[in-house]
Amino acid sequence: MTFRGIMNFRSRLVPLPMNNVDTDQIIPARFLKTISKQGLDKQLFNDWRYDAEGNPKPDFILNQPRVKGAQILLAGDNFGCGSSREHAPWALTQFGFRAVISTSFADIFKQNSLKNALLPIVVPADVHAALFAMVDRDPDTEVTVDLATQTVALPDGRKVEFPIDPFSRHCLLEGVDELGYILKNEAAIAAYEAGRVGSIDTLA
Repeated sequence: MTFRGIMNFRSRLVPLPMNNVDTDQIIPARFLKTISKQGLDKQLFNDWRYDAEGNPKPDFILNQPRVKGAQILLAGDNFGCGSSREHAPWALTQFGFRAVISTSFADIFKQNSLKNALLPIVVPADVHAALFAMVDRDPDTEVTVDLATQTVALPDGRKVEFPIDPFSRHCLLEGVDELGYILKNEAAIAAYEAGRVGSIDTLA
């Protein structure tokens, strides 16, 4: 599968200062019956976002006009803990997020995100706190994400490096998942297999 590659983009931040947000809070289990990603943005943070009648809660951040067009979620510590549902990064990307910034992510959520065009960015605690303070002072605060250099450029001029494994970085830059990576190398794989068959025939 191919998708829009993540290289260099600038965006406002959507602050969600809650720690230990689990995948059932990101998208509740009752919405997991579908195998399609379409429409999952409507159920993102459903139980925080809507009241019992299904009306949007005006005080919840995703229901505020300021988040329109923002592509980075600024999350609390240990984001994405809980179950391993792939629907969580699906819902986030369908809403328009291309990256999530936190001090830490649950391992399975992190891997699911990397496979689904959502960049999990880990920053030090002091940078994390500074970003929340900046957004609190100015909701239009923007940062620039540069995956090629693995940095986030802050409004105060600092550039903060973040870790990512080389294979995931390559796939995100190229805009392909694991299957797409294999298909891009189809000719080389076919040539190898052809040579391998020829070698077996010679030995026989």
